[in-house]
Amino acid sequence: MRKLLLSSIVVIIAIVYIGRLSYLQVWNPPTGNLLDDTAIKAIYDYPERGYIYDRNGQLLVANQPAYDVMVIPKDVKALDTLEFCKLLNISKEDFIEKYRKARVYSPRLPSVFVPQLSKGEYALLQEKMRKYEGFYIQKRSLRYYAESTAANVLGYISEVNERDLKKHTYYQSGELIGRQGVEEQYEEVLRGRKGVKFIQKDRFNRVIGPYKNGSYDTLPIQGNDIHLTLDRDLQMYGEQLMVNKRGGIVALDPKTGEILSLVSAPTYDPALLVGRQRSRNYTKLYYDSIANPTFDRGLLAMYSPGSPFKTLNALIALEEEVVNEHTTFTCYHGYRYGRSSFMGCHCNSGARNNMNRGIYESCNSYFANVYRRVIEKYPSPAEGINKWSDHIKSFGLGNYLDYDLPTGKRGRVPGEGEYNRKYGEKRWFATNTISNAIGQGEILTTPIQLANITAAIANRGWYIKPHILKKVGKRDTIAKKYTEKHFTTISPEHFEPVIQGMYDVYNKGTAKWIQVPGIKIAGKTGTVENFTRINGERAQLTDHSIFVAFAPIEDPKIAIAVFVENGYWGNRWAGRIAGLMIEKYIKGEISRKDMEDYVLNGSLEEEYAKPLSGKSFRINDGKDFISINGEKPTIEDER
Repeated sequence: MRKLLLSSIVVIIAIVYIGRLSYLQVWNPPTGNLLDDTAIKAIYDYPERGYIYDRNGQLLVANQPAYDVMVIPKDVKALDTLEFCKLLNISKEDFIEKYRKARVYSPRLPSVFVPQLSKGEYALLQEKMRKYEGFYIQKRSLRYYAESTAANVLGYISEVNERDLKKHTYYQSGELIGRQGVEEQYEEVLRGRKGVKFIQKDRFNRVIGPYKNGSYDTLPIQGNDIHLTLDRDLQMYGEQLMVNKRGGIVALDPKTGEILSLVSAPTYDPALLVGRQRSRNYTKLYYDSIANPTFDRGLLAMYSPGSPFKTLNALIALEEEVVNEHTTFTCYHGYRYGRSSFMGCHCNSGARNNMNRGIYESCNSYFANVYRRVIEKYPSPAEGINKWSDHIKSFGLGNYLDYDLPTGKRGRVPGEGEYNRKYGEKRWFATNTISNAIGQGEILTTPIQLANITAAIANRGWYIKPHILKKVGKRDTIAKKYTEKHFTTISPEHFEPVIQGMYDVYNKGTAKWIQVPGIKIAGKTGTVENFTRINGERAQLTDHSIFVAFAPIEDPKIAIAVFVENGYWGNRWAGRIAGLMIEKYIKGEISRKDMEDYVLNGSLEEEYAKPLSGKSFRINDGKDFISINGEKPTIEDER
C-alpha cells in the first residue's frame, strides 16, 4: 500500500510538471512579460518624434541623430575599464556608479550607460565596441530647434526617472519623455510607438536568430507632427521686445481662443537642454533665482491686475443697475472713506466723471464709488461680495481656464469666507475691501487670465478657452471644449460703453501718446503698486507696468495682456509693447519706429540691480498686496 501511495505521488507530481511545462512552451502565448525568459533578448527600435510647427506651417522643432551607449549588466565581461572610460570621456568613479544603477534597475534589461554621443564620439567608439561585451550603441533622435524661441511653450525632453517608470509602464530606463510645455502635454501624440525585435539565445548565451521567426516583432510608428496656434514671428518679436525686462506677454485670437503668443521673460535658448550638457544647463537655469528663466510668467506669475480690472467693475455695475453710463461722481484728487483712509487719484480736483471719462482717465474715485454701490446694493456686505465674486469668476478668473498646457495658477478671487477669516464674521464692510475697486486688493490674476478677460470684452460677453494645439498631422483635431463659447454674467449691451471708454484711452486718455496709425485699438493702462515684506515690514518697490488691449474694435483679431515687472507706469513699457505686438500681427510691419526703438533699446537691468528689486517677483498667496483699512491705501499712478 505504501509503495502504491509513493508511486501515485511521484506520478501526480510528474504529470503536474509536464502539464505546466507544456502550457508554458506550447499554449501560453507571449505577452508583455516575454522578457522574463532569460533566453530572449529585446532590441528596441525608437521612432522619430513628431515635428512641431507654428500656425502658418513654419518649423519650430525637428530632430537630429544621437547615439546612446547601452548596457546589459549580466552580459558584461571583464574589460579594460580605463580604456573604456577614456573613450567615453568619463571617470572610473562614473563608470562604477552608472554600472551600479544599471544593475539595480535590472541585470537583464538594457539601460542607458552614456547618453547622447555626438557623431564624432560615435564614429570613434563604434569600431571598438566589439571589445566590450554587454555594451552596445543604440541610435535615437534628439530635438533640433529651428529658432531660439518659445522655450517656455515648447518644453524639452529628458530621460525618464523612477517616478515616470512607476507611473507609465510603456517606458524603460534611459528612454526619453516630454517635460513641460507642449512636449509634456502632447507626449503620447509626439512620441510615436517604439518597435521591438525579440532575439533567441542558446544556453551558451549566443544569438541564434529571431524568436519564433520574428512573429512577435513590431515596427516603430513615427510620432505625429503637430501644428500649434502660436505665430512664430509674433512670438520672436515679443521676445525681442522683452529683452532686458522681466514679465510676460499673452496674445489670443478672441474669436477662437487660440494662443498667438506666450512670452515669458527672461527666457533661454531651448537648444541648451539638448545633448550631454542638458542636465548641467538645466540646473544652472533652474537655480537662477534672480531672473527665473525656467518660470513661465505668462501662466504662473500672479499679480494684482491694477486698472485693467476697472473695466470689470464698470460692467458689473451696469449689470447690477447701480449706475448707468451717464452717472457721475466728483473726484477730489482721490476718494476719502472712513475716518482717515484716502485713495489717491490724478484727476483734477472737482472733476465730475462719468463712466467714459472714469475709464479713459482711470479715475480711482469714480470706481471706488461704483464698487461700493455694487457691494452695498445687497442687505449685507457678505451677500454683496459673493455676488460680485460670481460676476468676476464668469470671466475665467479664479481658475486655471482649462487650457492645454501642463502648468498654471488659479489666481485669487476673494469672497465672504476670506474676509470673515481676516476681519471676523459680520465685522467688515465694503470699505474694508475697497482696493478691489481698482484691482489692488486681494484679487490676483495671471497674464493669461487678463488676456482672456480682454478677449471676453472684445467678444461682448463670451470667450473660448485658450489653447495651443491647432491640428495633429493634417487633421484638425481640436477638442470640443476648445470650440465652445463660455458666456459671462454680463448682458451684451453693457459692453459698448466700456469698450468706448477703452477706445478713448488711446484717443484722449492715458495712452494717447502711443497710438498706432490705422488701427482702432481699445486698451487700458495699469500701474500696479508693488510691495514685499522685509523682516516682517511692508516695503514698497518700483511699480509694475501693465496694459491690456484688443484690435481692431470693429472686428477683433487679437487680444493681449502685457506685464513688465518694475516697469513704472502702464504706458511706459507695457502699453508700447502691446501696441507694437498688435501692429506686428495685424499689419506685419511696424510704422511706429520711434516706439519700437524705445522698447528694443530700453533696459530695466539697472532697476533690477537695485537692492531688494528681485523681491518684486513673487508667486505667493497675495498677502503682500492686501490693502488694510486704516493704512494708507494704494494709489494708482496713470501718466
